[in-house]
Amino acid sequence: MIDAIILGSGAGGGFPQWNSAATGCRAAFTGDAPARTQTSLAVSADGRNWFVLNAAPDLRAQIIATPALHPRTAPRSTPIQGVLLTNGEIDALTGLLTLRERQALSLYATTTTHAQLAANPIFGALDPALVPRKRLVPGQSLNLPNTDGTPSGLTVSPFDVPGKAPLYAENQPSQPGETIGLEITDGTHRLVFIPGCAHITPDVKNRVRHADIVFFDATLWQDDEMIRAGLSPKTGARMGHVSISGPGGVLAELPDAPAQRVLIHINNSNPILLPQTPERAIVEAAGWQVGQDGQRFTLGDAA
Repeated sequence: MIDAIILGSGAGGGFPQWNSAATGCRAAFTGDAPARTQTSLAVSADGRNWFVLNAAPDLRAQIIATPALHPRTAPRSTPIQGVLLTNGEIDALTGLLTLRERQALSLYATTTTHAQLAANPIFGALDPALVPRKRLVPGQSLNLPNTDGTPSGLTVSPFDVPGKAPLYAENQPSQPGETIGLEITDGTHRLVFIPGCAHITPDVKNRVRHADIVFFDATLWQDDEMIRAGLSPKTGARMGHVSISGPGGVLAELPDAPAQRVLIHINNSNPILLPQTPERAIVEAAGWQVGQDGQRFTLGDAA
């Protein structure tokens, strides 16, 4: 079995973004559109022990909103066995600071992302004696253990995805392992998590095609969306995110996505966030779900 819970489905800044009065954000501020925290996913093979994929800045609120992640024994405990990072972006790792209260768990990332964490002394608040740093190597599978050493029942296979350096490291040369996707299996079912993807390669297509469920980058509807809206001078490509529409986009490049196909990491400028838009109708007609915080998906039967 693979159990998956969307802890957050928004892109950096969430929805609404704190300083945005754009159309979509106004709707979210007034409750006319569902608000979203920043993207993170929880996965489990038994519904008891969980791994968090990307530690969003909203992680504390996400844990509180998710009973499956609540502590169960006194004085302190957590069902979270580890955190796996797909990149070193601010919206993927800031939530690690929520987990600083001397709690044992494992932190998985590529060598590049671990180095980015190590370069900032604030992340030393997670005592390495309690939160060991474990390496994800693209192309190498890893059985994920629980913190007590017992098998979790999940195996992760990280793989390279086109991306870019985190915003704070863009003045440095690009490094291998800056952006990865995660393929997680219980031996029978396969989940693929790709919250950031600059363009869709044959390998990405192949992994999506053979998954039972995919959670895929849906940051922008079109590449120049934020420029047109007067929100930013950057295109989606400049930010390391493929668009949903247009040549080379998600809809065009992933027609063979599995029956369970979920869009995540959705920027507050993206019209698919509003239920009645033509863009929302297009993605739903193509078989994609617009991911929402709190959604739960189960592959297989519980043991």
